[in-house]
Amino acid sequence: QVQLVESGGGSVQAGDSLSLSCAVSGHSFRDYVIGWFRQVPGMHREYVGTVARSFATYYAESVKGRFTISRDNSKNIVLLQMNSLKPSDTGVYYCAAISPTTAGHYDDYGTYDYWGLGTQVTVSS
Repeated sequence: QVQLVESGGGSVQAGDSLSLSCAVSGHSFRDYVIGWFRQVPGMHREYVGTVARSFATYYAESVKGRFTISRDNSKNIVLLQMNSLKPSDTGVYYCAAISPTTAGHYDDYGTYDYWGLGTQVTVSS
């Protein structure tokens, strides 16, 4: 079993930066793919990006060049660094994990087996 806890959300102005953390507990953190999604009320959960077991990273077009995902396998933590924030980045941000035996597309929230409870990010213009 894997548990994920997000932290670091808050309210910022457009153009500001914010860093979110995802602390992952459980065995074999290095074997899990970790992704980030965001959601606003009434909308589907939107893909943000993923860090693979190989440390390779993938991003949605809407955040590419502004957001950076990294992982620290010694601390069981994944970071989401968000720069040049826009009001459209507002939402609840979730981190999620894909088990080693699960196959699927990284940008599909149905691929992810475990989810955190989310942290709110609000960007004002």
